[in-house]
Amino acid sequence: MNKRYDLIVFDWDGTVMDSTAVIATSIQSACRDLGLPVPSDEAARHVIGMGLVEALRHAVPQAPAALYEPLAERYRYYFMAQDASIPLYAGAAETVTELHEAGYRLAVATGKSRKGLDRVLDSSGLRPYFQATRTADQTFSKPHPAMLLEIMDELGMPPERVLMVGDTTHDLQMAINAGVDAVGVTHGAHPEDQLRALNPLALVDDFHQLRAWLKANA
Repeated sequence: MNKRYDLIVFDWDGTVMDSTAVIATSIQSACRDLGLPVPSDEAARHVIGMGLVEALRHAVPQAPAALYEPLAERYRYYFMAQDASIPLYAGAAETVTELHEAGYRLAVATGKSRKGLDRVLDSSGLRPYFQATRTADQTFSKPHPAMLLEIMDELGMPPERVLMVGDTTHDLQMAINAGVDAVGVTHGAHPEDQLRALNPLALVDDFHQLRAWLKANA
């Protein structure tokens, strides 16, 4: 079967790495430290995938502008205390390896910082498999299409040969804005009904289902 796509772009947090709960509780703990309103679990999870300061602005809109940087620092304190122990989702590393060996080009578009992504690419051993990466502190935050557009420009890929895989509406809307196809994964930050509303090509529950879908459709 001829390949439908040449480039598959993955989100990281909540898609490849099972970090949703750690991110949400780190946001909540940072707010408590600064005496700010603590967002609900749903509100804290909803902003995952955005750049950190933008995510905090959405999660805690009542905060004075001068507090967002201190809030980001407290978030980093709590997240970094757990970062090294956050696992990849089952099957994630195997899927990335198989796609690489099958000849796909792979990339990451993430709301993480460059420093944070570099750290997990090295600790997971997956860095060699990704030909391009973009982070929220390098360019515009999701759902702006810049991450995907820059990756496509770097690798010389037309949008019709690109597939985005992500767990949030920010990922799916970014794909729409960039004119590329997308698959949503339901094991991450946003509920299935919100993902379905953006009409991805498919919704999968885990990497086992993703691998099966890619073999049949990509």
